Amino acid sequence: MSDVKVPFGPTYEEMLYPERIDPEVREKAVKALKENELDAINLFNITWKDEENQVRKIVLPKELTGVDANIVVMLGTYFPSGSHKVGPAYATLIEGCVDGDIVPGEHTILGPSTGNFGIGVSYICNLMGYKAVVIMPDNMSKERYERIQKYGAELDLTPGTESDVILTLQRTYELKKDPKNKPLAQFELMPNYRFHRYVTGNSAIEAVKGIGNGRIACFTSAPGSAGTISAGDEIKKAFPEAKITALEPYECSTLANGGRGQHRIEGIGDKMCTLIHNLLTTDFVTLIPDDDTVKGLKLIQDGTETLVSMGVKREVAESMKNLFGVSGICNILGAIKMAKHLRLGPDDNVVTVATDGFDRYPSVLEDLECRELELSDEVLKRWANDIFLKADDQDVYDYRRADVKEQLFKQKEQDWLPFGYSQEYLDSMKDPEFWEKEYALTEEYNKKIKNRRG
Repeated sequence: MSDVKVPFGPTYEEMLYPERIDPEVREKAVKALKENELDAINLFNITWKDEENQVRKIVLPKELTGVDANIVVMLGTYFPSGSHKVGPAYATLIEGCVDGDIVPGEHTILGPSTGNFGIGVSYICNLMGYKAVVIMPDNMSKERYERIQKYGAELDLTPGTESDVILTLQRTYELKKDPKNKPLAQFELMPNYRFHRYVTGNSAIEAVKGIGNGRIACFTSAPGSAGTISAGDEIKKAFPEAKITALEPYECSTLANGGRGQHRIEGIGDKMCTLIHNLLTTDFVTLIPDDDTVKGLKLIQDGTETLVSMGVKREVAESMKNLFGVSGICNILGAIKMAKHLRLGPDDNVVTVATDGFDRYPSVLEDLECRELELSDEVLKRWANDIFLKADDQDVYDYRRADVKEQLFKQKEQDWLPFGYSQEYLDSMKDPEFWEKEYALTEEYNKKIKNRRG
């Protein structure tokens, strides 16, 4: 533990503007991020920004993307625990703490997840002194289980893969019948929405300053919990012309057409429309083949020579290693497809996020190597050409019309009425005022956290 007392961590405002943190705390937090990840002062490193208060991002080389538009990727791997999912995990826990719903020493925290949110829950509970149980499918990458256990949480595994996350929800609902168990339910609790709309959304707006025309033409995100895509609500406030695109696996196209198959993109495509997804602001749903994301990750991670042969500068090719996981590659491919679909030019910016880095995916590439007969430079070059440069704008569904969007509302009803939510509550989500009221609570929680922190 740090010698700085941290009974509570940062406010939403401090996560967006770390320069507003007490200078002594900020200095010690920056040091701890490099030296001791289990120091509780790391709560004050939950931010998209580096020690210079600049958004951590990369503008992808156009020799790789094959489009004129600027593809700007915000980097989640630099968050404590290695993923931006630690943000909503902390936000959900801290709101429960200041509201008096979660009490240290009395409650066990439940984290339904397919990996990154569970890692975040385990990490935050370690720092704040709570017992945690992470409920997740039993067929995810082994690195995820190892990281969760490293931070001290117990695992409660349900059958299946990414597409079977509904079973983790059912298990969570069983466990929360015991009043000592408090779920950080990322799929249905609004702190996830508030964190991403306020912190991620405003960070995205900052990320494009000085790039192209300084505006965001499109924001792409694959909904897992639909937290990240909430950034689109704030982006649209700043840039009303911005298009918000939800990405799904081609193999599990639930929002697009009700598809519910299995797929390999860990962290997204969960056979449901999550409760906190603001469907009013989703303009498009775009499908990405799952194997393209794994092959794309292999190219970025091990294909430096291939990238250089395509015209990517060597130092840029080297710098991209370790920055992305499979869902990050999915988001990038979605950004490329939307740049083509919207016919964007060199002044236009498409923003997306890399939820995590490569550190939790070596076993995924090992599996790829078992499935592929050959992984020569020529094969990687063909993948680069087919997956990135020749990406088309097929499988893009336009959900801007009210009659079409109604399909998404019906999907949400189908998914959440069985969990006890009323039709009246679900209908209230069709009114923009519902989301504005939820977002307005951000400032209230800023004050509550400051008051409890002292």
